[in-house]
Amino acid sequence: MVIRNLEKIISKRIFRNKAIVIFGARQVGKTTLVNKLISDIKEPVIVFNGDEGDTSDILVNTTSTRLKSIIGKNKLVVIDEAQKIENIGLTIKLIVDNLKDVQVIATGSSAFELSNKINEPLTGRKYEYYLFPFLFQELSDNHGLLEEKRMLEHRLVFGSYPEIVNRIGEEKEHLKLIASSYLYKDLLMLDQIKKPVLLEKILKALALQIGNEVKYKELGDIVGADNETIEKYIDLLEKTYIIFRLESYSRNVRNEIRKGKKIYFIDNGIRNAIIGNYNYLESRTDVGALWENFFISERFKLIKSFNIDRKMFFWRTTQQQEIDLVEEENNTLSSFEIKWNPKRKARQSKTFQNAYNNPAYTIINKNNYFDLLLHPEK
Repeated sequence: MVIRNLEKIISKRIFRNKAIVIFGARQVGKTTLVNKLISDIKEPVIVFNGDEGDTSDILVNTTSTRLKSIIGKNKLVVIDEAQKIENIGLTIKLIVDNLKDVQVIATGSSAFELSNKINEPLTGRKYEYYLFPFLFQELSDNHGLLEEKRMLEHRLVFGSYPEIVNRIGEEKEHLKLIASSYLYKDLLMLDQIKKPVLLEKILKALALQIGNEVKYKELGDIVGADNETIEKYIDLLEKTYIIFRLESYSRNVRNEIRKGKKIYFIDNGIRNAIIGNYNYLESRTDVGALWENFFISERFKLIKSFNIDRKMFFWRTTQQQEIDLVEEENNTLSSFEIKWNPKRKARQSKTFQNAYNNPAYTIINKNNYFDLLLHPEK
């Protein structure tokens, strides 16, 4: 079993009189993580599953007295698929406030729904964590760095969902299953999604634009939708951990692009499943896009998982000077140019250097990427 970074982080927060809430897309291993946590704690546990109708009947519109009776002598309360339970935040609040020796662990596939239901009731009463498909660091710790480096091209094509990593030789079958049966499941349950076909068109258009600046009007023209609908759907896709956005960095230079955005997929395999391309790199024309998505998504997952106070951007001017990735931490900038081929040369923009006091600059390629995906402090 691949040990998740969050296991150690969360285990230090158990029994501190706060609920633990784990967000993440379907199939990323939330249930497996929770099962490992509770097996290590060795305390009696009661598990509720939001997918089961009788669970909602028990936990909706309840009281602290009733909850004490339901929970009994159990010290751990696990609520899986918590977003399915109406007013679940109020129920968890009652447990946290009235059963001081009981630890609640809640998981939810849809951050949008779950966070809306728990944020206000659980203000100051919860720790929040985000679980993603396996990080490069987690796989390296499990398989060894050398072996994981050898798997790089495979990860660029098939990604790192647990089911994909653990079923070598069955990647296409399981990626198709994840993309078709699980990926949209939470989204299609939301009232805001009126046109499933449009959702798929937007995802496919985004998958073909990795590395390029995304403009909602142009995207709307491609799929036949207005700007407001495009923005709403992209926002929901981001909140359910399918994609994420990088905004343009703009502080000093007059001709910087100030409102631009790039969109990347959390997982390369999902991106490739959406466009139906599982070919290996030697027969592809999008290797640069795959590599850029992989590196930036791994940095994003690492920073988010360890709750590092570091922001990610891209930078571009109207004269097409560009930097693939800019990171800001404590008012200090680092910039990265992402090139698959180690022989490809790149030079930091003098405009950027002069405007931002010559920040650190690194050219990332397939020979040197791993250090930046192993150490969260960097």
